[in-house]
Amino acid sequence: MAEQEPGKEERILRVMKRVLTDIAKDTYTRPGYRHPLSDDTVKGIRECLGLITAREAELAEEAGRPMTMRPRFVDEPQTSVVVKLDTGGRKDKRSDDS
Repeated sequence: MAEQEPGKEERILRVMKRVLTDIAKDTYTRPGYRHPLSDDTVKGIRECLGLITAREAELAEEAGRPMTMRPRFVDEPQTSVVVKLDTGGRKDKRSDDS
């Protein structure tokens, strides 16, 4: 079965995701240094990436394609093990929203 070509919306989403992640990489700063982007801009980029990912998942589901593609190293084992991480007794941060 031939794989279906991505539609215009999917291509737009892919390019937007790539540009936003390139911006994040290009503006990376070492810990302790001031980031060149404002906190609101960083938050906006994160929200955009979340919306893009959600829409990509919707489009894949509508087309009947699984969303299981993940980057892998060539020599990476094909089986995986899920490891539950313990919080180590840390308390959850309380938010002022509640």
